[in-house]
This record gives sequence, structure tokens and C-alpha cells, in this order.
Amino acid sequence: MNPMGLISTPDGYRMPAEWEPHEATWIAWPHYRADWPGKFAPIPWVFGEVVRHLHRHERVRILVENGRLEHRARRLLSQAGVSWASVEIHGGATTRGGRRDSGRICVGGGGAGQGGMGILDWKFNGWARYSNWRRDDAVPAAIARLLGLKCRQPEMEPGGRRIVLEGGGIDVNGRGTLVATEECLLSPVQARNPGASRAEMEGILRHCLGVSKVIWLGRGIAGDDTHGHVDDIARFVDPTTLVVSVESNRRDANYETLGENRRRLAEATDQDGRPFRVVELPMPRPLFFRGERLPASYANFYIANRTVLVPTFNDPNDPLALRRLSRLFPERSVVGIHSLDLVWGLGTLHCLTLQQPLA
Repeated sequence: MNPMGLISTPDGYRMPAEWEPHEATWIAWPHYRADWPGKFAPIPWVFGEVVRHLHRHERVRILVENGRLEHRARRLLSQAGVSWASVEIHGGATTRGGRRDSGRICVGGGGAGQGGMGILDWKFNGWARYSNWRRDDAVPAAIARLLGLKCRQPEMEPGGRRIVLEGGGIDVNGRGTLVATEECLLSPVQARNPGASRAEMEGILRHCLGVSKVIWLGRGIAGDDTHGHVDDIARFVDPTTLVVSVESNRRDANYETLGENRRRLAEATDQDGRPFRVVELPMPRPLFFRGERLPASYANFYIANRTVLVPTFNDPNDPLALRRLSRLFPERSVVGIHSLDLVWGLGTLHCLTLQQPLA
């Protein structure tokens, strides 16, 4: 495998950081009841609350499965007080609602399309776990056609197999540094790209996303069916600051894992060799439903143009997490979104949203 043989993005392209200006946020309206077995009824209302907060500051683009679902979505959003001047609904066949992982990754630069923006259509394979991924894998190309943007499918080599990568598996500071976990991108369990070495994965990320430094953390949190997504454990909040999830209960399954990640970040440096400011974010108490540990984490927040949406869980640490994030985002309103039902789908706010950077 030779990263230099990839179908490349043009020189000068990079993946913008999430806090950089958005043109829009994309979501897919929920309809796949198997993701929330026995708890689906409140889920559309959680999505409605997300749209209500986002559409005040940026356009929200919603994919809907069919006309009947569009009617239901419009009725609910109208009841929630959403203004249709800032909301678009587009037809699109999907299975799961996690646009972060099966949507697309935008890269910015010159000449890729309107305003120098292009779409990287990484392969989505259901996190190497679920078999019903094909409709979701087709979404990025459909969005590229809708937006009139060029769409590239990174491959191991010209004519080779497509590279698997999910948006929740990486986070960038917009200046050249990316953070990911070994568990997600390098493990033989739920292997996205079997046989790819650390050096080869780094080459892929550097070449396609315009990064010069990759920080490797160890494992993700307990209950995470994606096997190690970084957006539950460590997030950039500005070019020099990371928040990292920590667990204070020594008996909790996350204690050692998150402690090791915290130690790695303490020793990490950015693309220019400078240490980061690292801010600790508490974990909520363990959540279980039907005997299954759920991946509840405050780090799964979403940074929009003028607001930050943070999952909350009716937990004593909810106020502490909101206060810490409010101090880190003084120019944005930090809003808690009740996610106790949402997390039964094994993901929360960052998973279901995907930013479209301003061209």
C-alpha cells in the first residue's frame, strides 16, 4: 500500500476545523427504529430541538427518506417553532441518522468546485460491524451533485479499494494537527482498512486532509459500538486547546483507558512542536439500558456558528460540563440538549450532525 499512489486531493487542500464558519449543518431525519428499539418515540423531538437551536445562526439541511417522513418532519418542526427561511429539506435514502460518519468530509482550497470546496467520499461500511450500510455510503455523492461540488473517492491506489474513514473517528485543529485512536484506525477488530499500518494511515490522513501531525490516543469509551471514535474522548476547541474526557471513579471501565489518553495528550505537541492546553471534561455516571452500557460522553458536543450543543444526561456532572465548555467558547452560547433517550442509539449530537464549511 502506497499513500502516494492515492487518488489525491489537489495541493493546498485541508480539512477545516469545526469552529470555522459554516454554510450549513446537515442531518438525516430519523426513521430507522432499530437504532432506538423501544425508545423511538421521543427521538424526532430531540432532532427538532437540535434544528431549533441551529437554524437561528446557520442553515440546516435535512435529508428525508420519503414524502411521508417529510410531512411528519415539517409538522414537528413547525410545532417546535422553526422558521423555514433557514431550513431546507432534501430527499435522500438513508438507513441510520449518523451523518457524521456516513455523510462526507469537506476540504477547502482552490479549484475544487464552487468557492474552492470539495467533498471527500470515504467509504462507509457500517463501522465494520453492521451489514446495512450501502444506502448510507451513497449519500456523499448525492450531496455533491446537489451542491455542484467535485467529489473524490480516496483509494489505496488508483483503481484499488476505497479507503474507509468516518468523521467521528478524527478531529482536527485546522492548522495541521489531527487526533485519532489506535483502536478505531489500527485495530484488527472492526478493521476499517485491513492490513494498513500506522505509517500508511498517517500518510493517508496527511495526503487527503492536509495535516502534518497525527496524535494517536489509545482506546475509546465503554459501550462505543464504533470501536474507538475519538469524538467521545478528545476534541479540539481552538487551534491550541483540547478537551479530554476523564473518569474519576477507579472502578469504572473507562478509568484506565481515559487516564492513558490524558497522559498521552499531556506529552503531545502540535504541528509546530508546541504543547497543547488540555482541559479535562468529566464523564457522566455510567448509563445502562436493557443491560447494555451506553456511550454517554459530554465530548460528543457539536460546534455551530454561534452556539455549541452539548449532550446532557440528567447527571450531577451536567452543569460542570456546561460551565467548562462555556468558558472555552466565550463567543458562543453553550446549550445542553437532553440526550438520555438519544444515546440509546449509541451516539449523540456530534454523531448526528455534520458541518458544511463556508466556501
